[in-house]
Amino acid sequence: MALLETFVVVLGVAFVAALAVFAKTRLFPVHEDEEPREDVAEYIAMMVSVLYAVVLGLCLVSVWETRSSAADHVQVEASALHQMYLLADALPADRRQPVRDAAETYARHVVDVEWPVMEAREPLDPTGWRLLEQLRRAGEVSDSAKVPQQIAAQEVLAQLSYIDDARRGREAAAQERLSPVLWTGLLIGGALTLAFMFLFGIRRSTTHVVMVMGLSGFIAFTVLLIHQLDSPFGTTLGATPDAFTRYFG
Repeated sequence: MALLETFVVVLGVAFVAALAVFAKTRLFPVHEDEEPREDVAEYIAMMVSVLYAVVLGLCLVSVWETRSSAADHVQVEASALHQMYLLADALPADRRQPVRDAAETYARHVVDVEWPVMEAREPLDPTGWRLLEQLRRAGEVSDSAKVPQQIAAQEVLAQLSYIDDARRGREAAAQERLSPVLWTGLLIGGALTLAFMFLFGIRRSTTHVVMVMGLSGFIAFTVLLIHQLDSPFGTTLGATPDAFTRYFG
């Protein structure tokens, strides 16, 4: 979601809340006999707000950790692939270009094919794993190779294991979602927090409108932020393929 769209949604929620305040003050005006209930309403609203803040914090930490983990996996995978490309110089002459070609093919596949699929939250096909297997075969050397070449081939295989682990983590991160239980608590808690704002008998309607608009707008912004971070490879706040394009652009 673009910045302008986010601003429009937040502003829209704030204006809807303001209209609700106007409707409440016109249809259910505050009377003198309602004042003794202020302390009770304030205490309950405070407890709901504290519990909702806990849910918000848990949701934000959860989606941020998933997004950060996805970015780390991408960086490790691209860096190890680049190391394999550089190590090809130490391999036998007939193995150098196949390793480079296989590395470039894999990088292009990740950026051009797999990235749009991950943005759409769809599962990846096994093509990427087949390309990794081709890369593995390309880095194998015969027993007749020189000792430095065999050492380089072992290092190539070590880097390939890093790619393998990072790829598994990237695939797992692409499928992770915030728990429906947390989403339920997030939405219900936000609605309750806003609803309790209407229990206070604030006689200055302008003050009441400003308070409700500010609170509702901030809650809407936070929920949208969590929604964007819940897509680790989304177009707005998700991890980007810059690590691959930087090495194999």
